[in-house]
Amino acid sequence: MSLWSRIADAVSALAQGESLSHVFEKLRTPPERSVAFAIAVIALGAKMAKADGQVTKDEVTAFREVFHIPKEEEAQAARVFNLARTDITGYETYARSIATMFQGNAPVLEDLLEGLFFIAMADGEYHPKEDDFIHSVANIFGLSDRRFRTLRTRFAPDAAPDAYAVLGVDPDTNIAEIRTAWRKAVRETHPDQMLARGVPKEAVNLATRKLIAINNAWEHIQATHP
Repeated sequence: MSLWSRIADAVSALAQGESLSHVFEKLRTPPERSVAFAIAVIALGAKMAKADGQVTKDEVTAFREVFHIPKEEEAQAARVFNLARTDITGYETYARSIATMFQGNAPVLEDLLEGLFFIAMADGEYHPKEDDFIHSVANIFGLSDRRFRTLRTRFAPDAAPDAYAVLGVDPDTNIAEIRTAWRKAVRETHPDQMLARGVPKEAVNLATRKLIAINNAWEHIQATHP
């Protein structure tokens, strides 16, 4: 059974009245944790699609920023999105359930947030209400405001990227510590590490833009750090 078919089955169970906590309980162990990750991105992304008062003309296209969707799975992906969008469950409930599932695993929660940033940017704009939405999810996940800003700086175009913020360090940090932070960020972004955290293989292209931002930040700091 494909990832999208497994996701559709789980989302259908939600639509038929099965509790969110029970569905996620069944997805706690590998390989189903990858399904849980995908459902979280899709469900939260579907809720966020209306955050700015508009629904994009082709939401499935937005998810291509996060997931590789084979041509033969496009109809299934559209069904999943529509089920998630019409589900009356509030986004906070989804966020709390996924936070509980991945408790103590901040990297996978950050992966999920980055998926939301990708979706928010799919139409080329980053709306303040989308920012509020993702910030709220980050708070539910227990991420600090500084960590949220670090992730946002990598994706959002609301300001020129600050190389130090991208790596989550202060400008007065010594270069050796910055190098350590850069290496750690690169290591955590490797596709194998993401797969080990439960990110489905269809979504490891999340790493591409993230890695570009991380390496560009390091190159800029190397060239300009006092």
